[in-house]
Amino acid sequence: MGVGRFAYTPILPLMHAGAGLSAGAGANLATANYIGYLLGALVGILAPALVRSRALLRISLVVLTGTLAAMPATHDTAVWFALRLLAGVTSALIFVIAVSSLLSRLREYPAHLPGWAFGGVGAGIALSGLLVLVLRPVADWRAAWWASAALAAVLAVASWNLRPEARPTTTQATQATQAIQANADQAHEATTVTAAAADSSHAPRTHRWFTALFASYTLEGVGYIIAGTFLVAAIEQSSPGPLGGGAWVLVGLAAVPSSALWARLGRRWSRPDLLLAALVVQAVGIALPALIGGAPAALVSAVLFGATFIGVSTLALATGAHLEFPRSVALLTAGYSVGQILGPLVVAPLLHHGYQQALVLAASVVLVAAVAAAVLRIGFPHHMVVVRATAPVRQPAPTESAADAGSHR
Repeated sequence: MGVGRFAYTPILPLMHAGAGLSAGAGANLATANYIGYLLGALVGILAPALVRSRALLRISLVVLTGTLAAMPATHDTAVWFALRLLAGVTSALIFVIAVSSLLSRLREYPAHLPGWAFGGVGAGIALSGLLVLVLRPVADWRAAWWASAALAAVLAVASWNLRPEARPTTTQATQATQAIQANADQAHEATTVTAAAADSSHAPRTHRWFTALFASYTLEGVGYIIAGTFLVAAIEQSSPGPLGGGAWVLVGLAAVPSSALWARLGRRWSRPDLLLAALVVQAVGIALPALIGGAPAALVSAVLFGATFIGVSTLALATGAHLEFPRSVALLTAGYSVGQILGPLVVAPLLHHGYQQALVLAASVVLVAAVAAAVLRIGFPHHMVVVRATAPVRQPAPTESAADAGSHR
């Protein structure tokens, strides 16, 4: 997923130079990918059974790889738009399936373990960026896409047997339904409710915190994607040469351990505090190349951005799970996707003057996301009490989405 989503960033300058792609068209292709990502995320809300499907996961892996291989086959911007749209859909499906599987199957394990799995996105960024960096002196943009497709194919084979979230059994579903019905009139005295019924009783009380979280994560989608799309081009605009590509590799390398690191920090600090800190650090990292410039600023920017953007995602999704808000993974991912669509559209008029203004705007939006995270901290329910039945029901009822399973912790 890291290759399929983010290989476009280091290849974008090559397409400007070798394929005649304009800055505006480049922003439109980025938007296509993010629209597709939103459509894929909506599947997690509207068709929850699909995100438990191993067949859908495998189809998504194959199609995502195919979209990369097909990019060099044409110079038609409309076809490129369609390919990046399809890549966005399949990326989101892979993400929702994988996250739901991680949060449901690893809930009894240390929090840093799924964090390392999220680091795979960073590894995909680093590997694809390194490929482009190596190929750049001897090949063109088409070879970069083909190499990225080959890398994605290898990784698809490695992830072929990932098990999606398990389906609830008939017995568990029946137990959940009976328990909900038996306690519907006595929710205020629920000492033997199931996890599913407890989730319903907590939803009204956690609504305001989830609203602040949703706003923060959506704004993060706007700000982060501007940097995630144009950071390499912005650095290369002020420092021509391999610095931009090298910085992108550094972004990926910093992202690999970031989720696990933020999860470990969660043992000492609350998730809202960490989310606020990560967003502030990210805003500084995004602004550096625009405000200072030069190699040191570019490299520090890459480290700060890479160390936070996946960490913010894991912190936000884990916070949604802690609040036990229904369909938290799918809803947060959808909001994040809307933000990603808006990002390139908002900065498109600024790209005629270069990429520096776009980065300043991105940093400002991330700071506003930090303000929303600060609001989330006010009165946050750090200790959620879920009273379970004497015979606990560990799987969600059939009416819930696959993403919901990640919110029962």
